[in-house]
Amino acid sequence: MDSGNGSEDGTPWGRGDGQGDDDDNNRDWGLKDIPNDVEVLKRVWRNEKSAPEILAYESLLVERVQEQIANMEENILAAAESLDDMMLSIFEMDVNRLMFLLRAYLRVRLSKIDKFALHVMRTADLWDRLSPQEQEYASKFVDVLSKHMHDSVLGKLEKEYESMMKQAASSEENDMIVEPNLDTYVFCRSKTALGTFQLDDKGDETVDMMPNDLYILRYRPVRNLIETDRIELV
Repeated sequence: MDSGNGSEDGTPWGRGDGQGDDDDNNRDWGLKDIPNDVEVLKRVWRNEKSAPEILAYESLLVERVQEQIANMEENILAAAESLDDMMLSIFEMDVNRLMFLLRAYLRVRLSKIDKFALHVMRTADLWDRLSPQEQEYASKFVDVLSKHMHDSVLGKLEKEYESMMKQAASSEENDMIVEPNLDTYVFCRSKTALGTFQLDDKGDETVDMMPNDLYILRYRPVRNLIETDRIELV
């Protein structure tokens, strides 16, 4: 069998009985980090899904996963003729699992952009959390939304009520912009011993956070713990 098609047992990852030639055994298929990246992707997906606000885009992780998916698909094609149907299905399931997780992560982010687009665009910190593609999407989404609202409703109202941002020109705040509720409660798990953690400014609310324990807490006080990877949402 040609060594460019994978291992002697026909697997594109060289996962056979270890009897492949030296070229196969030394070849870096670019897949050695898949188990770890799958777990990390699951975690960032759960965090994103459970957090009320949009979190920082995991650019390096997404790039690695996309590269791994491309490598897996390429190696499956290269070894397809030497794989039986069952083995081929197993490897394709690995690819589909990665693609599902990646798409789910990106979809939940897009749903937040749709919901909070105006707020995100007006908040520098949130805007910087988006990928360049997400920023482009958000800008186009707001442009389309603004045109639709003006053509269907706002353009037919008196000038005082034409703004998408305010209920009326006399409003002091942008009270029409939807913002996430940062005081919503979330389920979280501590990844390390954090000791006594303060949940309010006065110190009246505290919690002893121990590794692997589950807690139901307001999101606002613990958001920094999520950003620094000391707790994870579940």
